[in-house]
Amino acid sequence: MARFSLSRQPAAAPVVDVVEPEALTEPVPQPAPAPPPKPAAGQQMLEMKLKLHARLIDELDLSKLEKLDDGELRRQVMSLVTDFARGERMVLNAAELEDLGSSVFDEMVGLGPIEPLLKDESINDILINGPFQVYVERRGELELTPVRFRDNDHLLRIINRIVAGVGRRIDESSPMVDARLADGSRVNAAIFPITIDGACVSIRKFSKKPLTFDKLVEFGAMPACVSEFLQGAVKSRISTVISGGTGSGKTTLLNALSSAISHKERLITIEDAAELQLQQPHVVRMETRPPNIEGKGEIRQRELVKNALRMRPDRVILGEVRGEEAFDMLQAMNTGHEGSMATIHANNPRDAITRLEQMVAMSGMKLPPEAVRGQIASAVGMIVQVMRLSDGKRRLTSVSEITGMEGQVVQMQEIFAFHRTHTSADGTVHGEFRASGLRPRCLDEMLRRGVGYDTAHFDPSRVLG
Repeated sequence: MARFSLSRQPAAAPVVDVVEPEALTEPVPQPAPAPPPKPAAGQQMLEMKLKLHARLIDELDLSKLEKLDDGELRRQVMSLVTDFARGERMVLNAAELEDLGSSVFDEMVGLGPIEPLLKDESINDILINGPFQVYVERRGELELTPVRFRDNDHLLRIINRIVAGVGRRIDESSPMVDARLADGSRVNAAIFPITIDGACVSIRKFSKKPLTFDKLVEFGAMPACVSEFLQGAVKSRISTVISGGTGSGKTTLLNALSSAISHKERLITIEDAAELQLQQPHVVRMETRPPNIEGKGEIRQRELVKNALRMRPDRVILGEVRGEEAFDMLQAMNTGHEGSMATIHANNPRDAITRLEQMVAMSGMKLPPEAVRGQIASAVGMIVQVMRLSDGKRRLTSVSEITGMEGQVVQMQEIFAFHRTHTSADGTVHGEFRASGLRPRCLDEMLRRGVGYDTAHFDPSRVLG
């Protein structure tokens, strides 16, 4: 197998990052927080990896890297790593050598020290608080990892690699950014002067295979009969808003709900950072754009919603409603795009309505409050509340139907609810799902569209399982 050529620099020393004393007098764009105490062996290995990475960059013919697939590039890097380890008289067994080679490869083409965390499917969130502190969330609980970066500049290189991949930027003039990884994982990064102790990164990972309703039922997020009702409502084009707090599973449920949409429909999704994983064949994905360095060229969700209505959608799906686009979303739901869906940050269904009303006011439309509430009551058919409980588990906690207006108040009725009963000694939250006993109005629409449902599930005396 042909190897790519190396252009060695015989007179040049290996490139190693060294902070010279006089460099401290130059302007430093970001503070370099002092690292906490750490094992000397771990520090030496990290320095060795970065030294090896710098040396490979200096030696490789970079013009040919893009022509190699990952497998061939990894083999060539491993060969050079082996030669380097032999030349440095490093005492490594086969497993340690493989680990060193993988780390260097990740540093070259991946996201460096956090690459193994991204490959770990048991991790939901990766939270980087400066270069020396990396937390992950597993099964709803945070835990500190031994992963760290050499310094803040090392972390900044990885951040810039992420944001450059989606055509965005981060610097002192624009110190916050939303981005995404190639697999759709959501990334938020903030740097100095917003963050004091080094750059911070939050990565919300998503499963390569979106969770289905069957999986959500299996995990105890909802009973099978509630899952069946939600799928029937989506098939019957009941416009739905998913409400919940940060990390409560709104996007996961939205992905699951969308699976009930007919493959014959044209869907348009609008997000700040594209992360929805719809399974339909006819999907148009749109994403907002931040302003450029001159402060121009910004495209907000509101413009995208307006444009989507000119693209002949059957349904419009908003990843998250957070501002003035709420007015245009309600207009879409009221003008022949029933069955549209969105998520919103709110603690309960009533708060979700209040937040929608406040966001419509942000649009600058001089509408009286009762007119806005009337728009909400006629546009939104159902609010589904999700929550991350104290034990870290995510559950659907309420399914509520908006029934109309009474005076100046939007009326709603709860169809299903999760009632917490007790918390065991190990912190596990226990509870039960029950129906309220009210017959939803949307059931008539479901029956008209040929979607059957067993009304025995509305019996409030039964525990739904």
